[in-house]
Amino acid sequence: MARIDPVVLDEAVRRGIVGREQADALALLSGELSGPDGPRFTFTNVLYYLGGMLAIGAMTLFMTLGWSAFGGWGVCVIACVYASAALAGARFLLRRDLATPAGILAALAICLVPLAVYGAQEALGSWPPRRAYREYHTIIDWRWAWMEIATLAAGSAVLWRFRTPFAVMPIAVTLWYMSMDFAPLLAGGQDASWRVRKLVSMGFGLGMIAISLVVDAWSRRKPDFAFWLYLFGALAFWGGFTLLDSGSQLNKFLYGCLNAALIFVGAILARRIFTVLGGLGLFGYLGYLSYSVFKDGLLFPFALTGLGLALVASGVWWQRREERISRRFRALLPEALRAVLEER
Repeated sequence: MARIDPVVLDEAVRRGIVGREQADALALLSGELSGPDGPRFTFTNVLYYLGGMLAIGAMTLFMTLGWSAFGGWGVCVIACVYASAALAGARFLLRRDLATPAGILAALAICLVPLAVYGAQEALGSWPPRRAYREYHTIIDWRWAWMEIATLAAGSAVLWRFRTPFAVMPIAVTLWYMSMDFAPLLAGGQDASWRVRKLVSMGFGLGMIAISLVVDAWSRRKPDFAFWLYLFGALAFWGGFTLLDSGSQLNKFLYGCLNAALIFVGAILARRIFTVLGGLGLFGYLGYLSYSVFKDGLLFPFALTGLGLALVASGVWWQRREERISRRFRALLPEALRAVLEER
């Protein structure tokens, strides 16, 4: 159930439709029935996420080579101590109903798992001397697999214990990394590996989107546990599909059609990531037509203008029939997921 807009309540009070006490009671009831909508864009939450992402970045993306001075076991112990402190902090904050910072600390603990595993592998001599941990985020290597599997296991345990949506973020990122690191194991040779990597990325992406639909139906987006899975699943699928070789004009046309379909999917599922990626892909296809196929065509700008106006007209048509069309397509979805989308 959607919240009652406070502006509407204030206007109702101004017009004398309801009293101020009644408006306050309605606002309170609306909040209770609709449940939490997730983190809002406030300065407090900006500080929470900025500080959390700095801490996560310090232990992942911005890890310096100086950490090699601690040795493999030293890195492993430090990561475990940091993770334990983060989990203790998350538990402390949850007891005080501070779910947002608790979720950030839980995510930090999960992000420290691959560092701990890397330290243990380094101590056991599993890595070449010049393979630094920071390359985990930039270089594709199947040997990262143990770190990724451990991260998924630990992340699932943390998510089950704390049930905070932001803890899904490192799990979704790890699945995205796995789609790239596992591909060389399936490739028959270097020439075929890039195509296999793209196909594996698409397969992982579709799998993550399927899991997202199940999570959506289970959680009813209160809170939204599926957001990060949708985000990285869509990126994995769309990125792999975009990079696939499409030598013929028919394949390129089908690529444009798929991106147009993604825009529609985003509207049906109420997920902006599909709409954004579909829009980027569609504009990319139109740009290809403009600069390659119809480079010297006099009528192409006029045709593109007509297409743009047709899209505006279709928007007007869609607005008048959106509810009926959406209901027809959502009727094809499982009942639990359909109920969630109707609420949205």
